[in-house]
Order: sequence, then structure tokens, then C-alpha cells
Amino acid sequence: EDMKSQIALIHEIGRQYLIGENPFNVELIWQRVFGDRHDFRHPSLHATPALSAIEMACWDIIGKATNQPIYNLLGGMYHEKLKAYAYMPAPEGGYRNNPELAGETAIKLVEEGNSACKLDPFPPSFPLPRDIPLADINIACRIFESIRKAVGDKLEVGIGTHGQLTTYSAIRVAHAMEQYSPFWFEEPVPPENVDEMARVAAHTSIPIATGERLVSKYEFSEVLEKQAAQIIQLDVGQCGGILESKKIAGIAEAHYAMIAPHMYCGPIAASAAIQLDTCSPNFVVQEANQGPLHKIIFKEPIVFENGFIIPPTGPGLGIELDMDVLKNRIVG
Repeated sequence: EDMKSQIALIHEIGRQYLIGENPFNVELIWQRVFGDRHDFRHPSLHATPALSAIEMACWDIIGKATNQPIYNLLGGMYHEKLKAYAYMPAPEGGYRNNPELAGETAIKLVEEGNSACKLDPFPPSFPLPRDIPLADINIACRIFESIRKAVGDKLEVGIGTHGQLTTYSAIRVAHAMEQYSPFWFEEPVPPENVDEMARVAAHTSIPIATGERLVSKYEFSEVLEKQAAQIIQLDVGQCGGILESKKIAGIAEAHYAMIAPHMYCGPIAASAAIQLDTCSPNFVVQEANQGPLHKIIFKEPIVFENGFIIPPTGPGLGIELDMDVLKNRIVG
């Protein structure tokens, strides 16, 4: 039920802009869908994901027609394997009541071959942005202290916050957490005010990460120009598709910033992110939060193992859907 508006939008775009077009003309199709209708020419998390889906489909057609993986059509393989991470597994209620358990979990992650993970020390709450009380900040510090005592520098740990904090609270949290060398501080403030995120970045040595709720090269350019983030977490399935993501990665590269694509998404968008990662020199790490569908929808599933993803070598997105699985999950 939740997907029906997006499905209707994809059908609408298809009828208006795709019938009779050459799927190789990715740039022309993208520009028409994005900007042809005057009143709708603006990045949005409503229309741009639909555009992304169409664009990714075009690239899959191109890759299969040329018998090449998409990364070979966008510069070739730069990374033979992709460092990946997921959320740190946590007991019900998280680690607030027993921060020491985080260290035990960290040991298990390292033993499994992982070198990075992420955790949310401040559970999402409404309304926001909000203040983080000193007591909660100290609990977060104890969680990180437990991890560092358990595994030292063998595990990078990113701080996720989902844009919950006020500017002053984000600065206060960053100051307290710097001693534990977090991998990054993700969306410390809501993403719509880039100047305030830049203010946080200027007050801390922790790299700021953002991007999962930004779309198009235009929004990412502002983040980079204002020095609001150094780690760009674009979502290929939302920000405009594969070529748009490659452009964003190029802009980031010119600012010596790295990409760490968002992957709390479906398996097709995840496959597209892997194509981007493989051909991008400034790739640093790929999120790999996979659900049950990721493991069964493809004939050969994407494997996240021992802390890495191996890029597929097949044409297009490098995946083939298992139609027997898919037919039971089609939304009309």
C-alpha cells in the first residue's frame, strides 16, 4: 500500500518520457524527466527516487546489451573488493543499560573479519532537533570506551544520529566523543540546513558524514562547497541514479572527500551502489544492511562476508532476479 504512489509515478514518467526512447540516451532521458515540467524542476525525495529507478534500469539494459558490468562502462574496475559495514548488532533496548556488552559484540565482529560498523547511541525520537542530556552523552561515551577497550583500533565505529540534534548539542556530543576516534559523525543535525552542519564540522575533528536524504549533484555540491561533510553517503536509488551518483562522486573527489554509499534499501539499489563503488577512486566503505529479501531475490545473492563485498562480474547490474521469488512480491 505504501508503494502505490511511487509505482503510479514511475508509470506516469514512463508514459510521458520513455516510450519510443533509446535507453542508451541516459543523459537525455534524465534531463527531460528532471527538468521538462517547469513547476517540478527541483530535487525531491518524492520524484527523484522514481527517476533513479528508471535510470538504473536503463544502465542495466545498456550493460546487458554490451555484455559488460556497468562499472566497466564508467571507468572500469578500480576496487577488486569493497570494504563494507553494517549496524552493530544490539540486544533489545540497545546498550544503554549495559554499555560493557558493546565490547563483547565488537570482539565478535572483529573475529568475523569485520573492520567497521555503525551504532546509534541516541535512539531516534520526536520532536527534533533535540537536546541530548549530559547523562545520555556519558552513556554513549561508556559504550565507545567499552568497544575501544575490547578491540582497540581494529574496528572503525561510526556514530549514527539520523539528524536528531540541535547544533549546540551536536558540538557538545562531538567534543565528548572525539577521544574515541569515531569513523564519522553521521547527520549530526537535520540535513536541510547545510550551514548548521558546516558549523558542527568546523567545531570537531570527527569527520562529518551525510547524504542519504540528499538528492542530485546540486544538493551535494552545496554540502561540499560549504565544507559541511567529508564523507558522502549518497543513496544511488534516491539521489538520481548511477550516472548522477558518479557525478556526485567526482565532485566529492575534487574536494578530497570520500563516498560511503547508503544501503538501507532494496537489493536493486544496493546492486547499483556496488557498481558505483567499484569504479570510484574515492570510495571508502559500503553500507551493507541486508534484509531477508537480499538473500533470496537474486539467483546469485550479493555476499557480504569477512567485512567485504566482491563486485559481481556479470553484465549490467551484475544480478539476475529469481522470478519464482519475485512473483509473490509484486505490488500492483
